[in-house]
Amino acid sequence: MNPIKKIVGRIYKNLYKNYFLFKDSNSYWNARYKSGRNSGDGSYGRLAEFKAAFLNDFVDKENINSIIEFGCGDGNQLSLMNYKNYLGLDISEFILNKCRKKFNLDKSKRFELTSNYAGEKADLSISLDVIFHLVEDSVFDLYMKNLFTAANKFVIIYSSNEEISQSEDSLHVRHRKFTDWVDSNIIEFGLIETKKNEFDFTGEKGTSKSDFFIYKKL
Repeated sequence: MNPIKKIVGRIYKNLYKNYFLFKDSNSYWNARYKSGRNSGDGSYGRLAEFKAAFLNDFVDKENINSIIEFGCGDGNQLSLMNYKNYLGLDISEFILNKCRKKFNLDKSKRFELTSNYAGEKADLSISLDVIFHLVEDSVFDLYMKNLFTAANKFVIIYSSNEEISQSEDSLHVRHRKFTDWVDSNIIEFGLIETKKNEFDFTGEKGTSKSDFFIYKKL
């Protein structure tokens, strides 16, 4: 392929992705799912298996009977989980309807819009590869408050934890040092454990900046 055409193609691709497709977090994910794309590399392959192994062991060890997930996505990660009673919340009605069809025979699972969250509580609330997609401060603040409000016992976050601004190539990503927010805003929970990701980020598929952070209600 002509190098100039390749460069021009990349420019147009980035313009479409960032300026026509990306307007805000909500519209980005709705458009992404409607275009046929999935929840991302972290919900598939060895990263999904790593997360599932850790969470299934935690749920069993701590006798967790109910889970609320903020940002359930397309449900592929969920298909690897052993949960007794599950509520999945997401901003995209389109992807929620896909999840409802995918798990239509499983009465232990239900799915609702994040905007319809009405203060439901569970033993454990979880956030998996979501926080660094909350690029707006107001969206991030409300998300974090709801995440901790929903937990009777534990909160588990799987995310990066460093300040990195949005780039022109990835306007839907903003890495945050979220533990600083927790330290300043949440007094009922304490960080009791961290679990390093087994596949540190290298830029290659199947690697991630995210690690597990486990908070327990004091």
